[in-house]
Amino acid sequence: MKKQHDLAPATGEFAYIDWLRRQTPASSRVLIGPGDDCAALRLNADVAALITTDMLMDGTCFCLAEAGPRAVGRKAMAVNLSDIAAMAGRPLAAVISVALPHRHGRALAEELYRGLRDVADAFDTAIVGGDTNSWDGLLVISVTLLGEATPRGPVRRSGAKPGDWLLVTGSLGGSSLGKHLTFTPRVQEALAIRDLVDVHAMIDISDGLAADVHHLCEESGCGAVLRAETIPITDAARTIADGRSPLDHALSDGEDFELVFALPPADAKRLLQAQPIPGITCVRIGECIETGLWLDETGQRRRLEPRGYVHTLS
Repeated sequence: MKKQHDLAPATGEFAYIDWLRRQTPASSRVLIGPGDDCAALRLNADVAALITTDMLMDGTCFCLAEAGPRAVGRKAMAVNLSDIAAMAGRPLAAVISVALPHRHGRALAEELYRGLRDVADAFDTAIVGGDTNSWDGLLVISVTLLGEATPRGPVRRSGAKPGDWLLVTGSLGGSSLGKHLTFTPRVQEALAIRDLVDVHAMIDISDGLAADVHHLCEESGCGAVLRAETIPITDAARTIADGRSPLDHALSDGEDFELVFALPPADAKRLLQAQPIPGITCVRIGECIETGLWLDETGQRRRLEPRGYVHTLS
């Protein structure tokens, strides 16, 4: 089947690519940018390259009619930056593919790009290429981000040990009221934490605190107990009147894009006392144990279901 590229009747895909190239600044990392068959980057041979990708779809990951294309573009870039943050890495460059609705596709594409650039520029991330297409469906956008680890190497999910403390970088819950579009990826915070202490394992909270702590524990071969009274809860989560408690929202809403990380108690105490990250308070929310996922609440310990967002496949 022939691919359709009619972003707008009078302009088309290649006019849009020309526009993109004029909007994209040069970068010392980029040897070849948009316009050729491949981009070429100057990578550091002494450290690991980090590669991540996320696809976002209208009606599932955002509502274009409510959010607008600029906010959608911002989110599409930010969720990938959050993955780089989760490994305490530095972002370098991104490639972006979009399936645009036929109607008003060119105007939509330009606003998407501005949103992508808003957050990419804030984290010194070059946009080096991608692909555009148009169809009769809703907007789909996929970002692939390349980064690099620090000389200390990437922080994985798999290094937590029983006895480690679990800390989180910010408040949780109620992200659907706006934070899922406006959050700041914790790239700089992760690098600062990595420089100060020995982080054993880390993950960004995209699916939900309970689900993502479960993911970290599965990879690490341990368990965890969370302390209900110390989990920081957003004001947004306290305003939702849906029969669920603010704590339940903090545990399972997802798309908070804060970091939860495991580290030795001595390092955790030092970090908690120093609180070295401007504007962010790190909080101890629990500790790693031998097995199981548990919640301590009002003096009672109960099993905690790893509830959170799950993409369903049939």
